[in-house]
Parts: sequence; structure tokens; C-alpha cells
Amino acid sequence: MTEEKKEQSADQTIQDQQNAEEQNISQAPVDEEPIDVDEDGLEKKVAELEQAAEASEEKYLRLYAEFENYKKRTRAELDTERTYRSQSVLRDIIPALDNIERALSQSGEDPAFQSLYKGLQMIHENLVSALKEHGLEEIQTQDQVFDPNLHQAVLQDKDDSKDTGVILEELQKGYKLKERVLRPSMVKVNE
Repeated sequence: MTEEKKEQSADQTIQDQQNAEEQNISQAPVDEEPIDVDEDGLEKKVAELEQAAEASEEKYLRLYAEFENYKKRTRAELDTERTYRSQSVLRDIIPALDNIERALSQSGEDPAFQSLYKGLQMIHENLVSALKEHGLEEIQTQDQVFDPNLHQAVLQDKDDSKDTGVILEELQKGYKLKERVLRPSMVKVNE
């Protein structure tokens, strides 16, 4: 019998707990009133968030465009640097090239001189070829109109057979690297 009493007691306890829970649920206040939502405030908040999102997007696009421009500018600067990196070396070599050309303008009948002349001529051809491969160009002056960007007028003369401003004679060769003038040609110009 004790077991039966224990079972009845356990069943009674479970039933009491269920009844207590049902009473608590039925006694809980029920909000049946609609929630008061401030629609104007929500619309205003949504509009503010949309504006903030647009501003962030515009800022991102500006920064992206600035970065792309920076990359292009840097790339262009590097290309220019690569193109003209040999500029100072070429400027230093030009006087040596002038001296070789002056030596080649000499003449002589001595066989030793002729042998030296031919060797110097080969050196000159190789040097000019190598300099051209690196972008060095001679500035043209023969029958060209004087251009202060390319030529330096050191003398003037009058020749009625040629137009005014035409170069009559080149006194010293000028050179440019790609489009950049390394040394202007010294010339005599027609008045």
C-alpha cells in the first residue's frame, strides 16, 4: 500500500502543478490594444539611413576614383622614369661623341693615320648605333626653319636665296632623347 500511496501522492502533485500553471496563464494580463507606431518617425529614420547610405556610396566612389587616378599617375611617372633614365649618362657621352667626330674630320695620307682613322670610324659607328638604340636622336638642322625649342641661334647671316628664319649652318650638333631635348643645336640663322 505504501507504493500506491506514493503513486497517488505523485499523481496528485503533478495535477496540482498543472492546475497552478493554468491559473497563472489565465490570470496573466492580455494586451489586446494595438501597438502605437510612429510612422512619421520611422519614415524619417528610413530617409536618414538612405541618405547616409548614399553619402557613404558617394564617398566610396570618390575614393575609388582618386585611387584609380593615383595608380594611373604613378604608372605614367614610372613609364617616364624608364624612358628617360639614361638621360644623364647620354648627356655625359655627347661631348665624347663630339670629340670623336672632330677627330674624324681630320685628314692625312700617312698609313698609320689611315689605320687609326678606320678604327676610330668603326668606334664612332658602334657608339652612334648604341646611342640610337637607347633613344638618342640627332636634331635635324639642314634647311630647317629655326625652332627655339630645338635650336640655339648663335649667329645670323643674310642669304637672299633662302627664306628668313631658315638655318644656314650647324655649328654644333644637338641631340634629343625621345621628345626631350638634351642639347639644342647651335646654328647660324638667315636674317
